[in-house]
Amino acid sequence: MSKYSFFQHKDCEYFPCHEHVPIEEFNCLFCYCPLYALGDECGGNPTWLESGIKSCQNCTFPHHKDNYQPVLTKLKVLYEGVKKSKEI
Repeated sequence: MSKYSFFQHKDCEYFPCHEHVPIEEFNCLFCYCPLYALGDECGGNPTWLESGIKSCQNCTFPHHKDNYQPVLTKLKVLYEGVKKSKEI
């Protein structure tokens, strides 16, 4: 694991912002999940509001210390999709 793959902002007024992740493993690096645009393919467990908005309120996927590499892998999928859409 790279020294850049884990970060905690313990002085944040919201730390920890989600339950069900042990404090010593809570990663703040992806505070705002970069995988939101992947919809159901993000790797987490989002829910959908009646309005059609994706809610990540109960998702902890990007905050688990061991999920740094899976997040990067999913980001590659997102970037490839954006790249492909620009080629059309």
